[in-house]
Amino acid sequence: MKPISLARGFLTVGGWTLLSRGAGFARDVMMAAYLGAGPVAEAFLVAFSLPNMFRRFFAEGAFNMAFVPMFAKKLEGHEDAKAFARDAFSGLAGILVVFTLLGTLLMPWLVLAMASGFAGDARFDLAVEFGRIAFSYIFFISLVALLSGVLNAFGRFTEASFVPVLMNLMFIAAMLIADRQGWDMGLTLAWTVPVTGVAQFLFTWFAARRLGFTLWPHLPRLTPDLKRLAVIAAPAVLAGGVVQVNLLVGRQVASFTEGAVAWLSYADRLYQLPLGVVGIAIGTVLLPDLSRRLRAGDEAGSRASFNRGTEFALMLTVPAAVALVVIALPLTQVLFQRGAFGPEDAWNTALALGAYGLGLPAFVLHKVLQPLYYAREDTRRPFHYAVVSMVVNLAFAIGLMPVMGFLAAALATTVSGWVMVWQLWAGSRGMGAASRLDERLRARLPRIVVAALFMGLVLFGATGLLEPLLSEPGWRYPGLAALVAAGIASYFGAGAAIGAFRLSDLRSLRRRA
Repeated sequence: MKPISLARGFLTVGGWTLLSRGAGFARDVMMAAYLGAGPVAEAFLVAFSLPNMFRRFFAEGAFNMAFVPMFAKKLEGHEDAKAFARDAFSGLAGILVVFTLLGTLLMPWLVLAMASGFAGDARFDLAVEFGRIAFSYIFFISLVALLSGVLNAFGRFTEASFVPVLMNLMFIAAMLIADRQGWDMGLTLAWTVPVTGVAQFLFTWFAARRLGFTLWPHLPRLTPDLKRLAVIAAPAVLAGGVVQVNLLVGRQVASFTEGAVAWLSYADRLYQLPLGVVGIAIGTVLLPDLSRRLRAGDEAGSRASFNRGTEFALMLTVPAAVALVVIALPLTQVLFQRGAFGPEDAWNTALALGAYGLGLPAFVLHKVLQPLYYAREDTRRPFHYAVVSMVVNLAFAIGLMPVMGFLAAALATTVSGWVMVWQLWAGSRGMGAASRLDERLRARLPRIVVAALFMGLVLFGATGLLEPLLSEPGWRYPGLAALVAAGIASYFGAGAAIGAFRLSDLRSLRRRA
């Protein structure tokens, strides 16, 4: 097998994810302008979150965490990886058919579970209608996740990373057409969801076929490998369920404040940009790489991969977290405040964004630490940690809801995220050299923090100086661009000066045969 280049993998997945998040911003800006934070927007956001929630539950968050290490190790050991992938594909498809039908039939109860504050008003009926249209997306996108796992194990990250870009471009096109044709915007968005699922599935299916993996569904067979996959996946499925409980709690808390579901969703989109570009990219590349290195007994290589992945992640996400806190309001005002999205919506979205920003490094560290467990096919301990994190989230969100309203949901997400990091870190101490910090990371981490704090001071001052531009309609985007440029220049300038990083370090991430 050709070795995976970590640098190329990080940059490929991160680059395509950045493009996807950019297209996602354009999608959300258009949605905010057309729908604001009103009942149609909230109904659609809840309906769209249902298949996405179960996608993380079944595919990306659980099934793939068990499938990818097993598949990668079969490739490394020259075993029958193709038969294993074919059986896993058929087994997952069979489960998804049943689940999709049940979810569509039980949609009113799913909406109540997600947002019981909708009961008794127009948002509930709209969410049920949109949800029944959109829910079949879970079938297609979960199979896309499995096919992406096959591609990633071969180091083919471009094809798998392009599909979210395709989805967002299709949403943008659908809204433009609906606006021109006078179609109902809510229904247009709802019908676009399953259409994008079909398109993403076909794209990844043909990409896998070009690698020689033509996966047709057949009657599932419970082979020894599938039994082992089920045993490994079960705790990951339960852990995924715990994570979704956290999301449900947040939606429930938000649903009792009119507009809050939309505020949290738009804030989520903003902090998902650095999380996706860095965290998801690193997690996607590290899992198959660590799995294959451990199978080959390469302890030194495993440690190098973990440390350089952690360094790369923190180098980019610590300053991003500081920026999301310091310039939260300018970001939401410039990007979203127009049309039906007013100043109050921008302010409340900024509050949620600042709360999420405090937890950004934790969410990224999840993506770095979890592969240490999943590469060893250890899914039980992450489940136990997730249960503790869920209890913290529940206590914080529900306990503080009477005090701070919808903001309790965002802060609870951040607090529980850091609790999860602490547990993952403490649990990995017994994994040997592969999980130990090397001298380079120990030396550079405090310097990264210092450079990020310096950048925060620069951003705070620059926000005051650029306020006239940021509040002027024709100059808002240049003003925000100047603000971001000041932050980037100050961080990388300070970081290079104090030895927090060197740009040439990226070259050392490449894995050599």
